[in-house]
Amino acid sequence: MGKLATAVAAGLLALITLIGAAGAGVASALGLGSGSGPPSDTARAQVPPTFYLTAIHAAAECPGLSWTVLAAIANQATGFGWHAGPDGTIGPMGLTDKEFTDHADPVPPGGATPASAGDVVDAMFATARLLCAGGAKNGTDLNAALKALRDDDAFVTAVQADAATYGGADSGVTGGTATAGPLPAAPGPAQAAAIAFAQSQLGLPYAWGAENPGVSFDCSGLVQAAYNAAGIHLPRVATDQYNATIPIPPGTPLLPGDLVYYGTAPNNLEHIGIYIGNGLMIDAPHTGAVVRVEPFRYQGDNYAGATRVVKNP
Repeated sequence: MGKLATAVAAGLLALITLIGAAGAGVASALGLGSGSGPPSDTARAQVPPTFYLTAIHAAAECPGLSWTVLAAIANQATGFGWHAGPDGTIGPMGLTDKEFTDHADPVPPGGATPASAGDVVDAMFATARLLCAGGAKNGTDLNAALKALRDDDAFVTAVQADAATYGGADSGVTGGTATAGPLPAAPGPAQAAAIAFAQSQLGLPYAWGAENPGVSFDCSGLVQAAYNAAGIHLPRVATDQYNATIPIPPGTPLLPGDLVYYGTAPNNLEHIGIYIGNGLMIDAPHTGAVVRVEPFRYQGDNYAGATRVVKNP
């Protein structure tokens, strides 16, 4: 596996951590229905990252449909594998050819071209659309929607049981050495959007002074671009970003979307990253490296504290 593929896989795992650490606010921001929640320990252990992230985005197409239902279908249909059954079902969601072709268009972002029932993204979105048309929209009749997918009471019961076990909640990771100040709750939609943007840039090369989405970044350029994508306009360099946000008191749990700094606060900061949960950050570290996911604390670091982004400065 190359560096970029490794970084993307790490990013998907980090987003699972984001939902678990952040709770319902970020879950909603990423498109989970009102009956959804962050992943339980069971979900984290059982649902592959690609299936998890795709389920979030696919469920967002159908108001009232939870990502947990899509993940549960994948588990019960194929065990998150690839399937070709004697009944004509195929692919990771166990769809028939007609079920897939009736709901394959439009091809979702990240799907195969042409659309394929064997592709996780294509199959997951097609399943969400099938369920939505069958009664899942706005929570009208999920049971009927599942039976439209597979008229098998045991399957429907098993999917609903799995979906119930996949929801859960976790707390954040403690940390921070910045000075005290008023600290509104976080994260929210802006933090989720900023992290999603940063995750989409994984693997891009570091370049000093760069702030070019899809091309290259330096550390503060990545932070600025990520929050710009979320509708929050931060200054350009780490010191100014520190001064434009709210310091997190020592011992306060860090939450996804918080900014972590290295150097001497507040006026001699050398590096900045975006905390994503579980002790990890996304950053553009240095010349010769790429935008990546890595621990925000490490031996010999010069960690200077963290701040929280809450609104336009």
